[in-house]
Amino acid sequence: MFCKFKSIVPLFTFVISFALPFSPLQSAVFNPEVFTLDNGLEVVVIPNNRAPIVTQMLWYKVGAADEDTGESGNAHFLEHLMFKGAERFKSGEFSALVAKNGGQENAFTSWDYTAYHQTVAKDRLELVMELEADRMTGLVLDDEKVLPEREVVREERRSRVGNSPGAQLGEVMRASQFLNHPYRIPIIGWDHEIEALNTETALSFYRKWYAPNNAVLVISGDVTVDEVKPLAEKYYGIIPYKEVPERKRISEPPQNAARRVVKESHLITNPSVTIRYLAPSYRTAGNNDPYALQVLDEIIGSGATSKLYKKLAIEEKLAASVGTSYSPNAYDLSTFTLYISPRPGVGIDEVEKRLREELSDLIEEGVTQAEVDKAITRMVDAAVFARDSLAAAPNVIGRAITTGGSVEDVEAWPDRISAVTSDKINDLLKKTFVDNQSVTGVLLPEKRAE
Repeated sequence: MFCKFKSIVPLFTFVISFALPFSPLQSAVFNPEVFTLDNGLEVVVIPNNRAPIVTQMLWYKVGAADEDTGESGNAHFLEHLMFKGAERFKSGEFSALVAKNGGQENAFTSWDYTAYHQTVAKDRLELVMELEADRMTGLVLDDEKVLPEREVVREERRSRVGNSPGAQLGEVMRASQFLNHPYRIPIIGWDHEIEALNTETALSFYRKWYAPNNAVLVISGDVTVDEVKPLAEKYYGIIPYKEVPERKRISEPPQNAARRVVKESHLITNPSVTIRYLAPSYRTAGNNDPYALQVLDEIIGSGATSKLYKKLAIEEKLAASVGTSYSPNAYDLSTFTLYISPRPGVGIDEVEKRLREELSDLIEEGVTQAEVDKAITRMVDAAVFARDSLAAAPNVIGRAITTGGSVEDVEAWPDRISAVTSDKINDLLKKTFVDNQSVTGVLLPEKRAE
């Protein structure tokens, strides 16, 4: 995920997320309050009184996967340009005012959403609401602002991708993983298409997607809904509703062959193997499969207590690192990833073979209910601790709503995770780890000439 100031910002990693409608809640996570303005802006307030500060996050339901063909990087480019001045607050004033008032601010773009956030003292909330509302529909751009920023974005790509063999491999893996879907295109865009972006492409994207009825405002911190509502109505409520097109995403065709990508570079000292499989997201699953896959991720690949790490790193002493990752937070398909890096003196072929053997054994033997119960306990405990973080709630809730979920879905997460069984996971193992739906990426040191 990309943000301004040339940094890649991974969203806060929390196990809590969202899902489909379920039974009445037995437990909750953040206890938010929700209201909707007349213009369609959904507002979520999460009181957190641990410190006299607040975080404002404004999420737009649009990202890199919604760009027009040939305009890759446009969503991220616009994110940069949103700091170049609007009708009331001119270029540079937004960031200067936030900094002058002791706050912090930034933004990030994903395939499915774009978000802008500020953290300030409680008595500065009105200021950042006024600033953010000004640029929702009042952005002012011209070539003098736009063209130099385009070069900033191109330099960001050179820095983050051009100088990183791992990032280059990741791009090719993703382009191989998704045969047809726009998730195959980098968020930052391909350089030759970034070079063609201009003032009109940015403004066209902005006018098409940026509207109160296509956004979610999340306020977390030392506030109440009674304090937030009049401010939201004052600054955001005056912005007119605007027709926004439906998201049109191209679906994936059947995948009939496993793919393998190899990248060699003199910059690589620690080789690695990554294997990714297509997997459902919350929205595309339409059932409880994503919860079972989350628990599986916890059991086999999350941390030093996971099955893969204990077996391959501790017992057999083959791997320097090994694990898995899976997040159901996507508007369309997601992926389930396994990765391993060998210890010095251990061959890359050997660790890949052992990783695949362990996966094969897992599919054959499954997991036990005892393993599932322990994993669920850890995950639900983590959700409780997430309440202490001012940043957790707006990130989790914003991602949920912009990818097809709701606040109610977020709050139901502990109950739905707790309902996962070993039978459910074991049934999913054979459905998820299908070779034809996989891409393997191998990162190697460059071979020396004989």
